[in-house]
Formats: sequence, C-alpha cells, structure tokens
Amino acid sequence: MNDYASRLHAAIRDKGNAVCVGLDPRLDQLPAQLLPDDADNASMSVDAAAEAYEKFCCRIVDVVAPLVPVVKPQAAFFEELGPSGTKALANVIRHARSAGLLVICDAKRGDIGSTAEAYARAYLAGADPNTAIWGADALTVNPYLGSDTLQPFVEIATERGAGVYVLVRTSNPGAGTFQDRVTDGETLFECVARTVEKLCAQTCGELDYGSIGAVVGATYPDELNHLRSLMPHVPLLVPGYGSQGGTAADVAGAFDADGLGAVVNSSRGIIFAARQKTYRERFRPDEWEKAVEEATRAMIADLAAHTPCGCLR
Repeated sequence: MNDYASRLHAAIRDKGNAVCVGLDPRLDQLPAQLLPDDADNASMSVDAAAEAYEKFCCRIVDVVAPLVPVVKPQAAFFEELGPSGTKALANVIRHARSAGLLVICDAKRGDIGSTAEAYARAYLAGADPNTAIWGADALTVNPYLGSDTLQPFVEIATERGAGVYVLVRTSNPGAGTFQDRVTDGETLFECVARTVEKLCAQTCGELDYGSIGAVVGATYPDELNHLRSLMPHVPLLVPGYGSQGGTAADVAGAFDADGLGAVVNSSRGIIFAARQKTYRERFRPDEWEKAVEEATRAMIADLAAHTPCGCLR
C-alpha cells in the first residue's frame, strides 16, 4: 500500500475526516510567545524569523497530528526568508512526517523536460521521506506549460508512491481571467481537468483513485461538482474553505459516497484561530494552541455534518 491514494485514504479513514491544515506562517500574526523579546518585525533578522516560523509550524503540527490526516506547508512564506526559511521548511516537513502526517508541499512547480524532473525528484519523496531532499508526500504543480511538462511528475510520483496535485480550478477571485477562456466549446479548466484524468488513469491500476490529483477551489461549488464528474479517479485538494468564503456545503461534491476522494484545506482559519473573536474571548494569548485545536475540531465537525465525510466517523 505504498501508492499515494491508498496511503491518503488510509490516513483519512484512520483520523475519520478529510481536513488538511495549511501551514502559512506570517510574521505579523505569530504568537508573541514565539518571537524574541522586544522583537521588532521590521528589523528582525531572517534567521530569527525563520526560527519563529519553524517553531510555530512544528507546534501546530503537534496539535493537529492526532486529529487530521494531512498538512500543507506553503513554500512561498518560507522562501521569502531565503536559505534560513527553506531550511525551516525542510525541518517542518520532516517534523510533520515523523508525527505521522501526510505532507502536501504547496510550491506550484512546473517546467519543461529535465527541469520538471529535477523539481519532482527534489520534492516527491512519497512513502519514504528520505527519498527526496524535501521529503514531501505530494506537491502542487502548475500545468500552464503543457501536458508534457506534467509527465515527469507523474513518472516520479508513480515510482516513489508520491502524489501530484495539478492546478485545475483555483479559488482566487481572478481565476477566470485565463481559466474561463473557451476554445472549441470548452473552458481551459475543463481541458486541464480532462488531461489530469487521463494522466491519473496511468496510476490507478485496479484502484478507484490514482495518485495524480487536482486543485479545485471551494469558492466555485457548481464547477466543483462538474469537475468531480470529469475527474472520477482524481483525488482533489480543495482550498478556499473558511477564510476565503467556502462552506462545508460548498465542498460536499468533492467527495464520493464513502467520504473519500478529497481533502479540504483551511489555513488562516485554523493556525491563526486565536486572533478570531470567537476564540479570543475564550483563550488567553498564551493559550493559542488551544484555539488551534478547537478550530480544527470545529472544521472536522462541520465537514461531518454537511458532507459525506460524516460516514467516516
């Protein structure tokens, strides 16, 4: 059971939910307890900031590891800090893997030929975290350069038991500028979806799902339902829940009748829960981890009540 889809669904069944916690550290929102005394964000060294990011994300991991199957570190926030930040990212990924979580590295890589292969070999460790430098179970990938640029990711993911999530329909407000363009009666995102389904079929074997996934935003529920029908064998990564406006009812169409086939991501709504009025009134600033746990449990309950995930519990 080393293929990504099987490992993903085993983790989802084990935890009884399909919540993915996004690790998107922002210096101006970190708990004060994790920052140096008298810290000034404007003058803080990148080394100190990277250390704070690592501490914060590792403590988030420790809170959510018993509760959810997946975390998704956003590479950009770490890369902004240069070498210190990328080292922190690697350490966070390793910590999450050692805690038993699956890790989707959200780096949105994509390039031609040997360059795509290099990206894939760097990030996609799959079942064995020591197989790749970054050690992730899965990676988000940009398909804009064409289907041939996806093939190296597919091949290495298959070889290592890793997963790939191709951007199909993203959750940002301006997504339609390109993704809604119509050619031969079909939108660009539908064309990408059909390509992803074909690539995924290469990895399915006798399984219901393959290891090539798709990113489909919660902010377009009708399109989410349509894309699920176009990609019946594709595991979905669904961003946009919570802070971006997507609801549990909006993401229900991503799942099959058994509550499988997708994970739903929440980042700010969980990791910075202590800043929300609901939790700020209940917990002291130094109890921010309790707010993280409560927000995670609330999302799990919300998905269970309004999606097929309820049958997992």
